Amino acid sequence: MKKDLMEILACPVCKGELELTVDTEDEDEEVIEGSLVCHKCPETYPITDAIPNLLPPNMRV
Repeated sequence: MKKDLMEILACPVCKGELELTVDTEDEDEEVIEGSLVCHKCPETYPITDAIPNLLPPNMRV
């Protein structure tokens, strides 16, 4: 996930601002593993293989 996406991403549940936590990134500073955290509703959305999973918690597998 490119870090500049943070400018347009919002929590799908409450539309709150998301905070990025980076566990792994590549040489281009693209986030490979990490999470997006909403402190307004507190939900956490995983980033796996550079893809953020922004499905609401009740819709995730």
